[in-house]
Amino acid sequence: MQSLPHHYHVHAQGSAEGEVRIGSDQLPELAATAPPEFDGPPGYWSPEMLLMASVASCFVLTFRGVARASKLDWESLDCDVEGLLERHSGRNLFSQLTVKPRLVVRNQTDERKARQCLDKAESTCLITNSLTADVQLDPSVEVAGSD
Repeated sequence: MQSLPHHYHVHAQGSAEGEVRIGSDQLPELAATAPPEFDGPPGYWSPEMLLMASVASCFVLTFRGVARASKLDWESLDCDVEGLLERHSGRNLFSQLTVKPRLVVRNQTDERKARQCLDKAESTCLITNSLTADVQLDPSVEVAGSD
């Protein structure tokens, strides 16, 4: 890892109607609009969905590092994130995020260590640590090949 501080630059360009184009150096451009809940068209990324995607991807990447340091033998991790957007004190904000990782480990003896790694990934995730929303972890751990 490079020494801190790190700096990140993203740009967005839009007009009175239509898509907002989001980009950063050496990355593909994305199109975003307001979500359907705010009268935007379906089929586009929205800032709200990009935030949930940031939480999910950060959780998976953080888990990778934690699992590597813990020498956890794991096979796959899927992560769903649900955000609750509410109005508080006249402001719209995400009040709660539920992170639902589904981890597959290679053998039964790793289940306890896997749960510890999931908990540590949740507590050290950069994105959720940067938000004011309450974060709930709802994990599941399965052993590969056992149905």
